[in-house]
Amino acid sequence: MTEGNFVDYIKIHAASGKGGRGSAHLHREKYIAKGGPDGGDGGRGGHVIVRGDKNMWTLFHMKFKKHFKATHGGDGGKSRSTGSDGTDSYIDVPLGTIVRNADTNEILFEITEDQQEVILLEGGKGGRGNWHFKSSTNQTPRYAQPGIEGTEGWFLIELKLLADVGLVGFPNAGKSTLLSVLTSAKPKIADYAFTTLKPNLGIVEYRDFKSFVIADIPGIIEGAAEGKGLGHRFLRHIERNSTLLFLVPADSEDINKEYEILLNELKKHNPELLDKQRLLAISKDDLLDDELREEIKKELPNDLPYIFFSSVAQKGLAELKDLLWKMLN
Repeated sequence: MTEGNFVDYIKIHAASGKGGRGSAHLHREKYIAKGGPDGGDGGRGGHVIVRGDKNMWTLFHMKFKKHFKATHGGDGGKSRSTGSDGTDSYIDVPLGTIVRNADTNEILFEITEDQQEVILLEGGKGGRGNWHFKSSTNQTPRYAQPGIEGTEGWFLIELKLLADVGLVGFPNAGKSTLLSVLTSAKPKIADYAFTTLKPNLGIVEYRDFKSFVIADIPGIIEGAAEGKGLGHRFLRHIERNSTLLFLVPADSEDINKEYEILLNELKKHNPELLDKQRLLAISKDDLLDDELREEIKKELPNDLPYIFFSSVAQKGLAELKDLLWKMLN
């Protein structure tokens, strides 16, 4: 799927169906001139239902279909026959999708499991037929209930990627390159900032047929939490990851400072992100000799696990996988 097809935020309109009318029919047949009331109930209106689909990873399919409408319930008939229920309208979404009320921005629910179904709007109830209203004082009621109207509204559909590991780093830090060598993902890679304009997901195959999912988030810059660069649009994708992999190149002017800036941007976006496990990965290790590597180690934070690796030289990748797997489990 191309970058342009990745959609993670969309506004939709949904409307549930109206309930069917109850019937005011009176029983009539040969030799029964004045039978009692036998009008059936109306069917319920169709629901609008949001359903999780593990095979989807973008909201692109809603880009050109933003209106979802369920059908109305059928009217009741004679012989107490109930009208047919309206057809439900299903909105299929990827796992990790949040649904908000567009007017209040309140989170209504989130979809995290495959085939999980949540009713967004309930269809209107069908009206009751006239046989419900029969009594000793009114044996032939000639009225029935109308169906209840359906409801409608605007909703915000927001996707937060579900991944085990989130790659955090400045633009051009080598995140896409690392993703391409650890997984079979084919992200766009070039030697300039903001190559990655959309998040990329890749599955890392581990030993004994085990695997975990890693997400490459577009580069964060200082001020991203306030809306600078591209980072603020994608910081919410990091909220789902259980482990954060901070990527800083070995040829950076100040590795410690870069890490602190990245950490600060996450804190400003959502302080809870600091509760996640963190690993500092220093890329481009092929540029370092033993002496330089030891010098860098002395400057690194004491409370943070770290690892040196090189995507180009395929150095330290197995150790990186081992370390991530250990942190995830």
